[in-house]
Amino acid sequence: MLSPAELEILLLTLKVGISAVLVTLPIAFAFAWLLARATFPGKVLLDGLVHLPLVLPPVVTGWLLLLAFGRNGPVGAWLEDWFGMTVMFRWTGAAIAAAVMALPLMVRALRLSIENVDRGLESTARTLGASRARVFFSVTLPLSIPGVLVASVLGFARSIGEFGATITFVSNVPGQTQTLPLAIYSALQLPGGEGQVLRLAAIAIALSLAALVISEILARRTARGRHVL
Repeated sequence: MLSPAELEILLLTLKVGISAVLVTLPIAFAFAWLLARATFPGKVLLDGLVHLPLVLPPVVTGWLLLLAFGRNGPVGAWLEDWFGMTVMFRWTGAAIAAAVMALPLMVRALRLSIENVDRGLESTARTLGASRARVFFSVTLPLSIPGVLVASVLGFARSIGEFGATITFVSNVPGQTQTLPLAIYSALQLPGGEGQVLRLAAIAIALSLAALVISEILARRTARGRHVL
């Protein structure tokens, strides 16, 4: 059984993961569409920047977020001056770190989905008089929904497992930024904390495995549907 503190950690982890996916999804879709369909100078550079969190040490990503969102950072100072808010040492900061780390995986899944949309269907809709916006919302987006689902599940799985960028950016604050990975790290430092580590690790494994299984099921169903078509 989970203690109240462990239940709080689980709920905070879910809150951070879901928030990160909801915030990142439209941004990831926009990047994926640009990389899949648009041609412009600097496209290779944009591709590299989007996928940079995949290859950067998470500590570096967290440090860059700290520079940007800290009280003296360009974004952090703007948020405090105009809205009187800060993301430092709060769950919103943990969600931002998780979102940044999940973004590359989500973009990759969405880009593959968009690239597999039959452009002939889009061209047909255009010849029938549909505007670009209507073609996007009536053809491209609906056919990309399987990729959206896969990207959401992968992004959630990556978000709940985020550690390095989060602890560097917003520290390890119980009740605010202490998600499952950070709680496991803290329990490992305590004498006699093996029981708590075991319980929290089991939850983390179950959540991550469930997310991966759902992602695989969605990907296979998508592949079967395209094969039938």
